[in-house]
Amino acid sequence: MEQAFIEKMKNVLLEQKEEILKSLADKHSEYKKMVESGEPGDEVDVASDVIDGALLESLGAQDANRLKRINNTLERINQGKYGICIICNKEIPKARLEAIPYALMCVACQSEDERRNR
Repeated sequence: MEQAFIEKMKNVLLEQKEEILKSLADKHSEYKKMVESGEPGDEVDVASDVIDGALLESLGAQDANRLKRINNTLERINQGKYGICIICNKEIPKARLEAIPYALMCVACQSEDERRNR
């Protein structure tokens, strides 16, 4: 895989990482403000706050998972293993990496992994 493509993808990954970190920080501060400024209300308000909190935690978990994948991929770039499937050791197509820059498996291995985990 060409070094120019790898550098391009590294920059994309670093931008995504920055977006996630900013988003998590924003969500945390918004939720904290909402809880601190809100006065205890009726049951509907309390339930709404609980649902909002659960949603924020869920989004945070998804972002945290994506952040972990991005960090792992950046480490693979440093090791010179970016774009190589972790299962079959074949090159992952550029189109797949452009769509999912932190992909660790080729389409065939990813599909097989998903079938096994159903």
